[in-house]
Amino acid sequence: MEKQVTDPTRAALRDLASSARKLHKAMLDVETQYFGAVGGVLEHLQLVTNHPHFAWLLKLSGLMAELDERLDDDEPFDTFTAGEWRTAFEQLVGPRPPIDEDFRKRYLALLHDAPEVAMAHSVLRQALARLPQAE
Repeated sequence: MEKQVTDPTRAALRDLASSARKLHKAMLDVETQYFGAVGGVLEHLQLVTNHPHFAWLLKLSGLMAELDERLDDDEPFDTFTAGEWRTAFEQLVGPRPPIDEDFRKRYLALLHDAPEVAMAHSVLRQALARLPQAE
């Protein structure tokens, strides 16, 4: 029987990816409510990907896609790389200085206005805390 090797860094990054998806969904749900009535699923997808109202969320969407892509690689993660992922997410949602002021301003407004975003933010922060600090 072959022994399965676990990679705690990869597991922590998978938790980060999962937490980010939940946060992103909560943010999309709230922004969709702010936007107003939309048609079916396809119309909603078109709005989310193309309408200026949702454009600011693309920063988080892109970062999540990059992490998912990296997690699909078999290449192992080192603590430096894990710390870089932590930094990238913290530059979007805090507490590090923002990489995008507009994103941070809108994010903080949602964090204040929507309990579901605040709860998802808390889960994301817990996932980030399990990763090493970037040097």
